[in-house]
Amino acid sequence: MSAVGNTRAFVAIELDSPLREELGDLQARLRPRLGGIRMVRPEGVHLTLRFLGDTSPAQAESLRARLAAAAALCPPASVLVAGLGMFPERGSPRILWLGLEVPPSILHLQRACERAARTAGFDREERPFRAHLTLGRWRERVPRPDLPPADLGSTQLDALVLFRSDLRSSGAVYTPLARFPLGG
Repeated sequence: MSAVGNTRAFVAIELDSPLREELGDLQARLRPRLGGIRMVRPEGVHLTLRFLGDTSPAQAESLRARLAAAAALCPPASVLVAGLGMFPERGSPRILWLGLEVPPSILHLQRACERAARTAGFDREERPFRAHLTLGRWRERVPRPDLPPADLGSTQLDALVLFRSDLRSSGAVYTPLARFPLGG
């Protein structure tokens, strides 16, 4: 339960419209093959660098300057978008994802986002960072499906965003609170 004035938030890199369209096409091709999956809306797909959760206005404000500085030090990057996978790695899948091959500069940016979150009072993220785009979720237990190859080529990453996340019955709605261009 959020305290009054708090919001559910995360830090992510936005994707461009052409890639989102390609993601929608990929999801449409995959849906008939993957029983019971609920695909996320393509316009909501992003590269999460740090999930924050319950965030106070003071924490959000504290993050802004640190995220702006981190983004300014990271040049825009071209990344390869390819390879389907599932979380967890064994057993019944819960998440369908598409991989991203990110350069060291984006990994440095992710670590800077983690440091900013810790400085703002958030607990350390225990899970290791794995660059991926969540395409869908299974709510029920299903056998692990065989996944086809997927290669969407490369895309440009050029903006870090602090997002608010509002959970609704139709799915999460993400609203940018602050946007920081990579490379300043």
